Amino acid sequence: MTIHVALAGAGAFGTKHLDAIKNIADVKVISVIGRDLDKTQEVADKYDIAHVATELSESLKLDALDAVILCTPTQMHAEQAIACLKAGKHVQVEIPLCDALKDGENVVALQKQTGKVAMCGHTRRFNPSHQWVRKRIVAGEFNVHQMDVQTYFFRRSNVNALGQPRSWTDHLLWHHAAHTVDLFAYQARSPIVQANAVQGPIHPTLGIAMDMSIQLKAGNGAICTLSLSFNNEGPLGTFFRYIGDTGTYIARYDDLFNGKDEKIDVSKVDVSMNGIELQDREFFAAIREGREPNASVAQVLPCYEVLHRLEQQLA
Repeated sequence: MTIHVALAGAGAFGTKHLDAIKNIADVKVISVIGRDLDKTQEVADKYDIAHVATELSESLKLDALDAVILCTPTQMHAEQAIACLKAGKHVQVEIPLCDALKDGENVVALQKQTGKVAMCGHTRRFNPSHQWVRKRIVAGEFNVHQMDVQTYFFRRSNVNALGQPRSWTDHLLWHHAAHTVDLFAYQARSPIVQANAVQGPIHPTLGIAMDMSIQLKAGNGAICTLSLSFNNEGPLGTFFRYIGDTGTYIARYDDLFNGKDEKIDVSKVDVSMNGIELQDREFFAAIREGREPNASVAQVLPCYEVLHRLEQQLA
């Protein structure tokens, strides 16, 4: 059975999903949705996608449609996920699930009601580097004492990963911190019981803090320190240091090193070295197998509960 998919948001991140899906058998993208019709048509032509729309509602009417991947602006995620579930479609929404806790809770409640697969793009759970560490943790060979994480970008103007102007504003807390808050609890295998945050000045035009520091503690005693910035002039990206009882590991996206900076081979951890592809494979496998996916909206909701507490603290 071929799973028919629509992709909403054909920007920098949406095309990563389109590239990933090309490697997955029996999945076909039949519709692509974007704000600019001409640009969206270019993407459709490049990836041989038959249907183009400027509104998600147009694609949800397609009889053949089974599932939707949402790569739209953060502020639309929860509302659009709800629209997909109400239309009887499975949905994968890119991180973050929401930028207000109540919206995330509404998505989780509707998923339980409909029984459809609803998953959030918490890619760090799927990166081979983090999977390698996870396998050691589950096997009882490694326990996290501390995670030290740096999430650094240079975005003093409102542009996306391709350097193109953005129609919406990104957020250090609700987007970029979400990756680490979820991953820390997932790898510690213990809920976050303490959280603290401080932030730098609010940008005069973007209206967001450009620098932030977060401290977390899990119920089992593990701690995490997260530093985030949109002011950093390189190197860019997110770097994770795992300090544990039997070693130290440094993850740089899909690559992993030990504390002596010796590279660890993670190529055999999963069927691909591409975290986005592995995330998409999990989504489609869960649909086929009628089960809850890793990073289901219910599993990641505790992360957004922590972000909500931190937002209240910062306010």
